Amino acid sequence: MEIELTAWSPDLAISAIEKTAKKDGREPCFPCSLPPTWVKSLERFEDFNSTPYISPYSGFDGLVEGSKEMDKRTVGLVHELLSLTLWKKASIFKLGHFRRELCLPEKLNVFLLKHPGIFYVSNRYQIYTVLLREAYNGSELIEKDPLLVVKEKFGELMQEGLHEYNRRHYLLNLEKKRNRGMIMPKPEKRRNQSDETSEQDKEGGDLGGIFDPEERKRFYKVLFDDNAP
Repeated sequence: MEIELTAWSPDLAISAIEKTAKKDGREPCFPCSLPPTWVKSLERFEDFNSTPYISPYSGFDGLVEGSKEMDKRTVGLVHELLSLTLWKKASIFKLGHFRRELCLPEKLNVFLLKHPGIFYVSNRYQIYTVLLREAYNGSELIEKDPLLVVKEKFGELMQEGLHEYNRRHYLLNLEKKRNRGMIMPKPEKRRNQSDETSEQDKEGGDLGGIFDPEERKRFYKVLFDDNAP
């Protein structure tokens, strides 16, 4: 199955680098996120950045493979691809699937490692991933898309619900074992505390948590309402 572009709009073919440059009233160029102690890397970046920016939406006419101009376009292309993602990062293996269509170098990870001021290449979990340095402050994404905020909030709420479910499930099993005589009675004082906990657990239902209708209402309220408790 092949997909063919039938219409081209120049207004849409503007990269993130060009948008930022237009907003700041300057010529488009790559930002650098390296510490001042990386002297040699900074010198190589300045030399690379001194040549004119080539839009990733431009054609390949006149570009020779392995030339500085081709490298400049490839860096701009990967930068634009990462800018379009939510996390500002992507698997190098997955990018390699489009190597022929996008004219990417065969050893893309080696190519990206030559530009540490623009990209950060991670091999965590033995998976090569490339990130936009400018988009991160340490390990934290600087500007989060609203979808990511909802996703993180959803994950936190699911963890909270799972913890509550496990706690109530544990107390329920403990009560069953106690009723079967599998657990010896504790001293009077501690038994009263256990009875109070068991009684509180029963008030919330058998398993409670996300299976309770009221808990489900609270679940969605917290997920979509920032002012919810």
